[in-house]
This record gives sequence, C-alpha cells and structure tokens, in this order.
Amino acid sequence: MKTALMNRTETWSRLTAAPLDVLVIGGGIVGSGVARDAAMRGLRVGLIDQQDFAAGTSSRSSRLLHGGLRYLEQGRVGLVRESSHEKKIIHRIAPHLSQPLGFIFPAYRGLGRPLWQLRVGVKIYDLLCGGRNFQPSRGFTRTETLEMLPALKASNLTGSVRYFDALTNDARLVIDTLRSAERHGAAVLNYARFRTSRRAGEFWECEAEDVQTGNTCSIQARTIVNATGPWANQVPHSAVKLRLTKGIHLVLRRERLPVPEAVVIPDGRRIIFVLPWGERIILGTTDTDFKAAPESVQVEPGDREYLLRAVNEYFPALGLSERDVVSAWAGVRPLIANPDGSPSDISRAHQIRCPEPGWWDVAGGKLTTYRLMAEQTVDQIARHLGAADRPCATADEPLLPAGEAPQFSGILPAPQTRDTVEHFVDREWALHLDDVLLRRGGWAHYGQMNDAEIENVAQWFAAAAGWSPDQTESELEHWRASCQRDGC
Repeated sequence: MKTALMNRTETWSRLTAAPLDVLVIGGGIVGSGVARDAAMRGLRVGLIDQQDFAAGTSSRSSRLLHGGLRYLEQGRVGLVRESSHEKKIIHRIAPHLSQPLGFIFPAYRGLGRPLWQLRVGVKIYDLLCGGRNFQPSRGFTRTETLEMLPALKASNLTGSVRYFDALTNDARLVIDTLRSAERHGAAVLNYARFRTSRRAGEFWECEAEDVQTGNTCSIQARTIVNATGPWANQVPHSAVKLRLTKGIHLVLRRERLPVPEAVVIPDGRRIIFVLPWGERIILGTTDTDFKAAPESVQVEPGDREYLLRAVNEYFPALGLSERDVVSAWAGVRPLIANPDGSPSDISRAHQIRCPEPGWWDVAGGKLTTYRLMAEQTVDQIARHLGAADRPCATADEPLLPAGEAPQFSGILPAPQTRDTVEHFVDREWALHLDDVLLRRGGWAHYGQMNDAEIENVAQWFAAAAGWSPDQTESELEHWRASCQRDGC
C-alpha cells in the first residue's frame, strides 16, 4: 500500500509534469466544486490549498442547505429560488449528506413578523422551490406550538409556522466532492501554498510550495481559478474586494435543549437557529464585521454569552449556561464588499470575474449554491479554452459511485475506529491529527473527547502514516494548544 508521502509525491508529479487546463487555488467547497466540474468535462485539472481541505469557512458554517427564508424579506427572490433549487440537487447527488429538517418559526405579538405574514412567506418559499420542497410548509396554533415545544416562552406567542430545509456536513461535502474530482482525473493536494504567478504566452507560470517540506516547484496552467474564500483578496492578481463577517456556533447536548425539529429564533434583524444534530444541538449564528486575518478567527467569551442569552430568552426555564457548551467553532464569511448596510444585510450572492486573460476570481455565495457557482465558472473557462461543447454533468452524477455505501461519510461523525482513521489517511489526504478530529471525523465537535480517546486516534494515525513517537507527541501537543485556543 502506498504511504501518504508516496501519494503526495505522485500528485506533485501530476501537477508539474505537463501544463494544466485549470489550476484551482483553494480547497474549500467552491474550489472543490470547480475541480469536480472541470474534471468531469475532461479538462486537465489541479487543485492546491495552503491548509487542509475545508480548513477555512467550509468547515465552520451552520451546516445548512437552505434557500434562505429571510432573504425573501430583503426582496432577493432570485437568490432564494436559486438556492432552493440547488438544495434539492445536493440532496439528489449526495443523499448521505442531506437530511431534510423541519424548521419551526414561532410568532410573537409585537415582535417581528406577525403570524399571517410568516404563513404567506413559507408558502412562497415552497413555490420558489418549484412547489416541491422536502415537505410542504404549514402553520400551527399557539396550543399546537407549545405542545411541540413545551419549554418555549409562552408570553405573547400567537402560533408558529414550519418550513423545510436540510442539514448537511459541510467538511464532508468538500471531501466527497474532491474524491469525486480525483476519480475523474483531477490532481488535488492540501498543504500546498500558491505563492505567485506570471503570464507567459498562453500559460500562467505558477510557483507553489509544499508546506510539509518547504520545497517549491513550478506549475503551468492555461487558466487559474482563485477560490480561496476569505483569503481571495490576498492572492496575487486577484481583483476581489471582500467584506468579512464572523459567525460562531455552539454545540450542546440535546437533553439540555430537547426540540423535535429545528427552531428559528428571531433576534432583531437576524435569526438564530437551534439545530438538532443527532444527540447534540447546534446553536448559531452571529454575524459581525471581522477585520483581522481569517485564520485568526476565534470564539470569544462575548460570542458565547450572546448566543446563550438569546436562546435563554426564548427557552427561559432551561437556564442554559457556559457549562452546557460541549464545543464551539468560529468562521469567516467572505461576502462581496458593500459599504452600505449591516453585515446581516449584505447579499450572499456570488460573483465571478475575469480581471485578466485566463484568470477567474470566484467569491461570495453560500454553501448551498457551490455547485451552481462551479458550473457557471467552468462554463466561462470552457468557452475560453474552446471546450464549450462539453456540458456540465454535476447536477446528475452522484458524488459517490453507484453502489458505494457511505461508510465513513455522513451527517453524524463516522465510527471512531482504527479502520476509519486508516481510511482518512490512505484515501482522504489526512496529514495531521486535527484533519481527522475536526474535519473528516468531526469527533471533536460532536463531543468532548477524553485524553484516552484522543491518544487512541493519534496512535492509529501514527501507525497508518508512519509517524515517529516524537512526531506523534508533537501532533498531540499541537492539538491540545489548538483546543485551548479555539474551545473545540
């Protein structure tokens, strides 16, 4: 069996042996979608990311596939229709990563939208999904609402509505999309930093660095796609202008906030979600401007207090506190810069630009529309390369091959076993302990792992990756420091 080092050496050779049709910079959800689409159209594709795949925004979202009900209030009907259509496509091509979920939205007298407007809104929402949402929306009386949510604040409650979106696993969606891209011929590599590039005739001459070794090499590409999310405006040649906002999420045990379905809590101009996730609950999210480096984003004490206070306002009898938080994560949204409006008002629409011949910046958007963003980007690239006769097929072909059971990929974490860790190392490019604990396995976010469990995973990883005892201890020390900083 080939080692991870042998696999990386082989991938570097594929990236450098001959000119690529497309070099994708960024291994988040958008970059992985572009790589998959381009490879499925028969283009020679490479993808590199300076960190692990999905290490940025694409593993720090609310984990929702949604049309965006609140965008209706903002008049963004086109965005809602587009997103509603795409969430159904993802459900079709990746059913193991799309769990339809009801969202109960309570209405209160004198607070937010009245019940009749919510009833009209969710019916429009169904229509914008082609009239075929996961299930039809409906309204509930005050009594019915309290029967479903007995701990919900009853004062001034007038009733509720329920509509449907879906829960996903954002990091797993990236990994499975990349695995599909690789099956179709793409060469993908994490911990590979794009350093610079220059135009030389019909090619871009690019310099890339192996973050693991410090070695550099040259990659030739006919086109380049900048899909680096919140780092997009830092890439040489980029013309992207972003406004970054921060969102945080808290994870609680479900018995502390027992809800049968998701709950939408109005909070001024925003909404907060209470999302069932197996035996856990995800609370989120915040939306505040973020000025620092994207990689420095953290969950601050004030963030935790804000979310817990907001949820306690609507579930006052539960008395949720910091002691109930199992884990937390923070992410940065790469929104298209708009000097007007609050962060919550900025459009989640995406932008595709070609500021120089053969260079594409892809920015903005949301998790749900990643496949469409990729299709529109590759359509433009295909025309540029004279390959427009190759149609997009990503809306029809499943992410996993027909008949392959999603043994290690789903909404909930995979089994915490040696076989699982070996799979992540041998088949899914895991190089470091947090690659498994946070993104591929998701075990750290699902529940506080004890020292023995973490040690077991580290030893399984060491055996699969050929780590020395010193390297294993170094990985454990790095993990402990990361947890202390990030609260995972």
